[in-house]
Amino acid sequence: QVQLVESGGGLVQSGGSLRLSCAASGRTFSSYAMGWFRQAPGKEREFVAAINWIGSITHYADSVKGRFTISRDNAKSTLILQMNSLKPEDTAVYYCASTVGRIGVTTTAAYRYWGQGTQVTVSS
Repeated sequence: QVQLVESGGGLVQSGGSLRLSCAASGRTFSSYAMGWFRQAPGKEREFVAAINWIGSITHYADSVKGRFTISRDNAKSTLILQMNSLKPEDTAVYYCASTVGRIGVTTTAAYRYWGQGTQVTVSS
């Protein structure tokens, strides 16, 4: 059974940084592309960042480009999202997700497995 467990969320002031981690188990982590999504209250879940199976290609939403960095450590089966220059509009529950392919994609429907989410709150 595939399990994805996020950690690292919390409360931070505007302009601050947080580092989210996602620990994966139950399948060969290094064989699949991964992604981060977020969902704010009253809004649909949206794409944040994606990374291919070996970590050589990344994609970002325009709203986070230049501030967030996605990376992966295949030896540790861990996905990372480094978030800098945080803004109040980044406040949301952040989810990591795994696809069934090797190419990072931006659509929610392409991801089969999801974590339970971690809350990120940015105060102004």
